[in-house]
Amino acid sequence: MGDMSKMEVKTSLLDNMIGVGDMVLLEPLTEKSFIENLRKRFNHNEIYTYIGSVVISINPYRSLPIYTPDKVEEYRNRNFYELSPHIYALADEAYRSLRDQDKDQCILITGESGAGKTEASKLVMSYVAAVCGKGAEVNQVKEQLLQSNPVLEAFGNAKTVRNDNSSRFGKYMDIEFDFKGDPLGGVISNYLLEKSRVVKQPRGERNFHIFYQLLSGASEDMLKKLKLERDFSKYNYLSLDSATVTGVDDASCFRTVKNAMQIVGFMDDETQSVLELVGAVLKLGNIEFKPESRVNEVDESRVKDKNELKEICELLGIDQSVLERAFSFRTVEAKQEKVSTTLNVAQAYYARDALAKNLYSRLFTWLVNRINESIKAQTKKRKKVMGVLDIYGFEIFESGENSFEQFIINYCNEKLQQIFIELTLKEEQEEYIREGIEWTHIEYFNNSVICDLIENNTNGIMAMLDEECLRPGTVTDSTFLEKLNQICADHQHFESRMSKSSKFLNDHSLPHNCFRIQHYAGKVLYHVDGFVDKNNDLLYRDLSQAMWKANHSLIKSLFPDGNPAKINLKRPPTAGSQFKASVATLMKNLQTKNPNYIRCIKPNDQKASHIFTDSLVCHQVRYLGLMENVRVRRAGYAFRQPYEACLERYKMLCKQTWPHWRGQARDGVEVLLKDLQIPAEEYSYGRSKIFIRNPRTLFSLEEQRKRRLHGLATLIQKIFRGWKARTHFLLMKSSQVTVAAWYRRYAQQKKYKKTKSSAVIVQSFIRGWKARKILRELKYQKRCKEAVTTIGAYWHGTQARRELRCLKEEARNRRAVTVIWASWQGTKARRELRCLKEEARNRRAVTVIWASWQGTKVRREYRKFFRAHAGKRIYEFTIQRIIQKYFLELKNKMPSMSPCDKTWPARPYLFLDSTHKELRRIFHLWTCKKYRGQFTDQKKAIYKEKLEASEIFKDKKALYPSSVGQPFQGDYLEINKNPRYQKLNSLVEEKIIFADIVNKINRANGKGAQRIFLLTKNKFMLADQKSGHQVKSIVPLAELTSVSMSAQSDGFFALRVKEGTTAAAKGDFLLNSERIIEIITKLHRAGLDLTKEKIQIEITDEFLVQFKQDKVCVKFIQSNPKNGTMASCKRKNNRLLEVTVPSP
Repeated sequence: MGDMSKMEVKTSLLDNMIGVGDMVLLEPLTEKSFIENLRKRFNHNEIYTYIGSVVISINPYRSLPIYTPDKVEEYRNRNFYELSPHIYALADEAYRSLRDQDKDQCILITGESGAGKTEASKLVMSYVAAVCGKGAEVNQVKEQLLQSNPVLEAFGNAKTVRNDNSSRFGKYMDIEFDFKGDPLGGVISNYLLEKSRVVKQPRGERNFHIFYQLLSGASEDMLKKLKLERDFSKYNYLSLDSATVTGVDDASCFRTVKNAMQIVGFMDDETQSVLELVGAVLKLGNIEFKPESRVNEVDESRVKDKNELKEICELLGIDQSVLERAFSFRTVEAKQEKVSTTLNVAQAYYARDALAKNLYSRLFTWLVNRINESIKAQTKKRKKVMGVLDIYGFEIFESGENSFEQFIINYCNEKLQQIFIELTLKEEQEEYIREGIEWTHIEYFNNSVICDLIENNTNGIMAMLDEECLRPGTVTDSTFLEKLNQICADHQHFESRMSKSSKFLNDHSLPHNCFRIQHYAGKVLYHVDGFVDKNNDLLYRDLSQAMWKANHSLIKSLFPDGNPAKINLKRPPTAGSQFKASVATLMKNLQTKNPNYIRCIKPNDQKASHIFTDSLVCHQVRYLGLMENVRVRRAGYAFRQPYEACLERYKMLCKQTWPHWRGQARDGVEVLLKDLQIPAEEYSYGRSKIFIRNPRTLFSLEEQRKRRLHGLATLIQKIFRGWKARTHFLLMKSSQVTVAAWYRRYAQQKKYKKTKSSAVIVQSFIRGWKARKILRELKYQKRCKEAVTTIGAYWHGTQARRELRCLKEEARNRRAVTVIWASWQGTKARRELRCLKEEARNRRAVTVIWASWQGTKVRREYRKFFRAHAGKRIYEFTIQRIIQKYFLELKNKMPSMSPCDKTWPARPYLFLDSTHKELRRIFHLWTCKKYRGQFTDQKKAIYKEKLEASEIFKDKKALYPSSVGQPFQGDYLEINKNPRYQKLNSLVEEKIIFADIVNKINRANGKGAQRIFLLTKNKFMLADQKSGHQVKSIVPLAELTSVSMSAQSDGFFALRVKEGTTAAAKGDFLLNSERIIEIITKLHRAGLDLTKEKIQIEITDEFLVQFKQDKVCVKFIQSNPKNGTMASCKRKNNRLLEVTVPSP
């Protein structure tokens, strides 16, 4: 039962199947049944179908709920055929093979524009990112790999008639993993960007997304800097009929692209440079030319509106006259000769468009290389690789406008089809050999003859095109076609009306200026117009040299061929030969990896959901070679399955294997097939798998399994109903027994309580009678005792009253004597009191009379001395006395002589307020003067340095307050005294101002190496701390331009050296010291004394440091570092060092 339920939970490829999940099992196999099966599954939202291990993906043109995190977990670590077809199954199979079997993988995604190739590659990458390991570094790598897509899509994708987000370049990404399966980085290769789209777009299509995103999403300030306007109609290179795309917000996309560039590792100045080039390309299309004739009647061209040219030159940093001349003249060099010719209007427009295309194409290549620099793996250990190829599918325009681009795209698809057939057959053969099955040769169409027609080095079409481009004299597309007609006329896959073969002379479907190639996907008609020009892909040397002269650093790096010192008179390789070499490299790379295929199909041309156009799908099925793929797969055995899975799925069909088989799985399968009487020629036994030849046999097994499952379901229902009835009966029986037991218990309890109650009543009556009898006896005894007591009490009471009367009589006699004595004493005391009061009255009268006399005397004396103005004199006298008292008190309460002592006595009177403040100020100035008088010259110099440090760092550097109380010592190493530094001291001829140990930061890993920092009046030196005498660097102070540091509480600072000097060869110095305040102060004073100019000190939390040829950004963030309170430095990527400073 447990095995049965476990088996039914799994959703196999064959369970609940809509149509046929694997086309190998399709019966009968015809093109009509193939299309019908795809339609049936598409109508039920089943967009994925297998051909063996190949996944067919149909674009639903809407969001489906089949890419959720739950789906990722469902397909994680599951067998490829265990669940219904899904792109996640292929991604999981490839990832597990890479991780567990150490096999490098590649996923090839092909299909025409609008079939969903780009979306498929995103799904593969997002699945791999979801199932691989976690961790800060791993998540950062995954995020950078995923965020590279929005950047490349913005610059390499465009809206076409078939697709709103069509990739106009081929992309191959190698994702590198470590031994655990965690991503380390990646490498992206791009193929054949459609740069002709920059200058011209077909009707109903747009230019590359970035142009519209920039104009829609950039701020007004940014547009002003780039000299652009938001109106699309202002630019000739932008088509107006499809300027906006329904459901796409270009402004939001621009913010997404800028954020993605930041995550990938682009610096702000790099992003700005890229946008300046995009703006310059837009404005190039607005340059127009007018004809101008010379005296010798030679046609010339001149720029109409020089304002546009001026703005382009300002953006790119080019001299306007240089670029204007490059648009008007062309210089041709041959050996020692230079010939300068004028350009007419048509040639000038060609030069303008060629510059725009080359500028954008080289910018795109630079972007890919810059992304590679950020996402590449940092370790040099052996890595596992998974490649994802998203490349254009076979292109056949029904209108017949197939040109050079379609020719080389179809050539690439021929090569991919060739390697697909070879690797598929190889995989089949290897599995048969591995399983011990006899290999039978499979007949298939080998398209190597078509590849040879195109790429043969002697008489191939591409070789003849290159030869025609290099041939001197007049070269046109017609001469190229004539050459093809001569050499390829007899080839069975080449058709031309002008060839020697007479069978095409009357073929009116084949125009005179065309040739036709019979590809594996069908015949394609190519117009030769433009083949020679597009293959040449020439950019006049004058324009490349003008670009190289630009002051814009990015422009200069994009045009190294413009360097006059590196002029190469050799003709550059053609576009066709470059693409042929790239395809050869790609094929070589793919052959070293295990291939996985995703074939994308577009269901309709309306880009609408729920529409399935049979003719369009049939056309794609043909040129993708899907029927050929099924036939190759079915040429041997149509179905194969491990013995364990086969036995688990079909064991219920045989009584001997159901429900449990105790032996080996293979033996169980043999018993099962023998019992089912399947003919022996319909299957073969491999070492680990059973191989079934015909799909009918498999469907027969499935039908029997389905019927058996119905029987088993009925059996399970019967057993369940019986179990349920028995359970109900046992429950009722148990309930009846319980009820009866409880009732019997209740009846016995009731009877017992009644008997007990009766016994208690009888006992109570008996006990009552006995108690009353005892009570009567006790009461009689008590009455007898009470009578005796009462008689005794009356007798004792009589005796006590007699004694009391005697005592009262004695007490009355004694009290009478006491009262008489007290009365006599009171009379005597009152007489004495009256005498004392009389004496007191007499004495008080004398005192009052004396006081009155003294007052009269004083009043008489005062009247003698009273004169006019006496009040004023009394006031002045009083004020004088108050001031004298104030000064005497101030003298006693004077504060200490320290100038830091801010205390002062309180003001006693309000009218002394101004005097009190002035005395306080005078006293403070006097104490400061006395304190300064005690300073020595050395101490004065120290305080001057402290004052200078305050001017530089106060309220700017968080570390400054903690340095105020620390004196500046200068020579912390005691170079003159320490014997270890004796040799180093002998090398320094000048007086040492500062000496200490600092950490020199290494760009490679952000770690520090200890160095001895010496500062004299004219220079500073860095010496090795371990040896104690080896001098690493000597920099004169005159060559020091500026110092940069953060505003945080760290000790990191950068010393910038003038470019072009000897000291600048190694770049700037990034150092770390706890005494940063003292070092910078002494550097500042020494530089000022030497050059009379102040060294520029920059305090900011983000600055650039020049390391040899590269600039690295040093960024300070506040966090809680692992090492506690110390700031730590860590390299985030090749262009960023991040310093973590403890939060305050």
